[in-house]
Amino acid sequence: MADRQQLVDAALAAALKKFAPIHLRADELALTLVDLRGKKKSAPARHRGAVPIYPASVIKLFYLAATHRWLEDKKIADTPELRRALHDMIVDSGNEATGYVLDVLTDTMSGPELPRAKLAAWHEKRNAVNRFFHSLGYAEINANRKPWHDGPYGRDKQAVDQFTPARNVLTTDATARLLVEIADGRFVSPARCAEILDLMRRDFANPKSADHQGREFIGAGLPSTAKLWSKAGYMSAARHDAALVELANGGKFVLVIFTTRPDEKEIIPELTRQIVAGLAAVTPA
Repeated sequence: MADRQQLVDAALAAALKKFAPIHLRADELALTLVDLRGKKKSAPARHRGAVPIYPASVIKLFYLAATHRWLEDKKIADTPELRRALHDMIVDSGNEATGYVLDVLTDTMSGPELPRAKLAAWHEKRNAVNRFFHSLGYAEINANRKPWHDGPYGRDKQAVDQFTPARNVLTTDATARLLVEIADGRFVSPARCAEILDLMRRDFANPKSADHQGREFIGAGLPSTAKLWSKAGYMSAARHDAALVELANGGKFVLVIFTTRPDEKEIIPELTRQIVAGLAAVTPA
């Protein structure tokens, strides 16, 4: 395999061929790969990496990262309740925990409808996470909505109806960039990155203890000797995963895969297997 982009192109072609019976299309996938081996990182290899996509629970990774920036700057208090919410948001992908975290980050609360002027002021505060990431050059994301089971109500519903984009948005490129910065210890501080990764660590190889985020997404395509840190997202129109992977042979990479085929559980593992196999033939930078 000559380079990582050819690897991604070949993995995509193999997946499209394998899943032809279910009519999988290239525009139902987005993927970004960053090879972390060697002294010089590779450029991202991608398929539709800059396409804005609803991220489902992958957005929780951005809320976790923002929380550590806020904590480092002492903009919010480091309380046991916040730590409990961060754990439940990432480890268990809890939506209620995420709502609490976003309220803390933005000094806002969900609640009854607001008059137009107050709603505008409330929404401006709710955009705090966006302003932070946009200031770092993450221009293609929207991170200002809570995840819901039944849908937003009150002022959250008003905001969906009156302000665009109506939903959270990420790209696989932006998500991979954040994971690379965390993997390198460059996001906020090495100590903060270690805390982030501690929550993202997945036991995927033991069927008795592995959670579904570890065993049903990228983890399902990894050898059992690998190490995995990830945040998955799943809902009626999305099946995504964002992962940092270390292989026993020294391979280390960030892989982000978004799909709009939520019921097809084998697509992400198959792409992962192709990537792992292909990396063995690519010389580190």
